[in-house]
Amino acid sequence: MDRLMAGYRRFRAETWPRERERFEALAAEGQRPRTMVIACSDSRVDPQMIFSAGPGELFVVRNVANLVPPYMPDAAFHGTSAAVEFGVRVLQVKNLVVLGHALCGGVKALLDGVPPMAGDFVAGWISIAERARTAALQCDDPEARQEAGEHEAVRISLRNLMTFPWVAEAVGEGRLRLEGAHFGVATGRLVMLQPDGSFAPAT
Repeated sequence: MDRLMAGYRRFRAETWPRERERFEALAAEGQRPRTMVIACSDSRVDPQMIFSAGPGELFVVRNVANLVPPYMPDAAFHGTSAAVEFGVRVLQVKNLVVLGHALCGGVKALLDGVPPMAGDFVAGWISIAERARTAALQCDDPEARQEAGEHEAVRISLRNLMTFPWVAEAVGEGRLRLEGAHFGVATGRLVMLQPDGSFAPAT
């Protein structure tokens, strides 16, 4: 906590005076982000830093392995689905990006097995991407296998997003654009999902 409080003090002394007007406007007018990002909870992957975005620009939801479950409106708890509903139906974002990344622990658990101490929730959650395991295991090289799993997890989340009727409607009417991306932690490079299903460097 000492490190966090030191960071807060720097924020108040340096960042707050510079950004005060922006925060005051956001407080008075509400948020109107144009883009939603579904990213991994991994501490090395910060969407705001990657996209050089300021306060109020991105509506971000983070979870293990940046997964979106299929549309399933029931009495269970659906944190990611609730965020998608709020972003698309309430905030009416124009872009929705699923952001995967290299060295993803959730994908590694999917491919190699969940650590015993993470069996209560992680195993069930990453089963959303079971098809990614099948695709990745076709690769002989372990590094290529991991990346193939990460790429396929992004594709699966995008397909699952289209099972939400109001997402599919917004996409069909041109009000919402879905994008897939993958960030290299060691390289700082971003690749984007192409119409043919491949990933290519962001331009």
